[in-house]
Amino acid sequence: MPPGPVALDDPEFTANVMAPLKVTDWAAFEADLETVAAYGVDAVSVDVWWGDVEGAADNRFDWSYYDQVFEVITSKGLELAPILSFHQAGGNVGDDYTSLLPSWLWTKYADRTYRGVELGPTGLQHRSEQGNHSPESVQGWADRVVMNEYRDFTRAFERQYGDVYADEVVEVNVSLGPSGELRYPSYNQHDEGTGYPTRGALQAYSPLAVRDFQQQMLYRYGSLEAVNSAWGTDLGSADQIGPPADAEAFFTSRAYLDTQYGRDFVDWYNGSLVDHGERVLRTVIRALGRDFPEADIGYKVPGIHWQMTHPVHPRATEVTTGLIQTSVDLDSWATGHGYQRIVELANRFDRGPREVVMHFTALEMDDQPGPEAYSLAQTLVQWIGDYAFRAGVELKGENALAGGVGSDEGWDNINEAFETWGYLGLTVLRIGDVSSGTGARRYAEFIATYSPDI
Repeated sequence: MPPGPVALDDPEFTANVMAPLKVTDWAAFEADLETVAAYGVDAVSVDVWWGDVEGAADNRFDWSYYDQVFEVITSKGLELAPILSFHQAGGNVGDDYTSLLPSWLWTKYADRTYRGVELGPTGLQHRSEQGNHSPESVQGWADRVVMNEYRDFTRAFERQYGDVYADEVVEVNVSLGPSGELRYPSYNQHDEGTGYPTRGALQAYSPLAVRDFQQQMLYRYGSLEAVNSAWGTDLGSADQIGPPADAEAFFTSRAYLDTQYGRDFVDWYNGSLVDHGERVLRTVIRALGRDFPEADIGYKVPGIHWQMTHPVHPRATEVTTGLIQTSVDLDSWATGHGYQRIVELANRFDRGPREVVMHFTALEMDDQPGPEAYSLAQTLVQWIGDYAFRAGVELKGENALAGGVGSDEGWDNINEAFETWGYLGLTVLRIGDVSSGTGARRYAEFIATYSPDI
């Protein structure tokens, strides 16, 4: 049986909105805040851009914009859900603002050597199957190089706002990748021909990624000879262990599904992403200490819904983004259709001081299983809801595209997710889309249904 309407009168239910990437029209923003507060919205999600706050120089923080935006939000009786945005703004769908990662970051570590790899100017960045580097976020394989930067930024945030907004901060969401999502930049602007609705591009070709894959496979199998035996290869040295030399053939031949090498590679790729998420979340939780005592910790997982039913390489885009394993039964509810590790990341913090909440996108979408999209967006929302409920993970949802909350059909899909599939809260992208018209009307009706306070 599906989980059902778990949000109904649940005190953990939340109804939030996202602020603009950067507020420029303050009068319009204040009017929108007053509108959504009047019909019951709880909190406003705000990107706290690393590049804006610490972009000028290492350990020099400028909080002036956030002093203003937080004061305006709380003055309207709304709470705060800041996002520690360790990623770039600009270049993705819906972006109307650009904030690059601090430029000093790349040069600060260029002379460092980590795990025997000289980093150089691009050593912190993902490198794709096309040989291109992404500056949108730091690759997880470099976490231990830059973790002190995430810690210092979080501590600076805590020092600035821990007393002022001790009770108003109800969630701290943590950026774990491009667009603030736990994924690889597999369909981002540094590569050619990889955007929606293609399979995307693998991002495991940096020297640090390759080194990690080599070491993990040797650890798993115990020797190069055992690796060769498992994979049916005749590699002459560990240096020959690597990501797919021909990524296109890796997918068109179904090697990612049907070979031991392929399943091992995808397992490692997915596992590396989940481990990255755990490391960054733990660092932020420790850095926050006991400040913001009411705040949960959130992470966002995107609904990568295209190419799912592709006749040649099904589920390929979920593979390139790092979200699923292929060593498990992808058709089984028991494995979350491949999402088991991504969802259960939240449970790695069971004994921690804070609830870790997963957010999942695309709640407003329909399935489109035919060409060109081969999309199962609505089905995916169901899979994630069901598995999160089984795993005891607190799950909240978002719409993926702003237009989705401007139509009754989009809201009908959101309502179905809550009525049937166990979602516990909603964050709407963005506030301007629910401050008038269909968006405002339907969000107000939605809140009236689920909020115990309305």
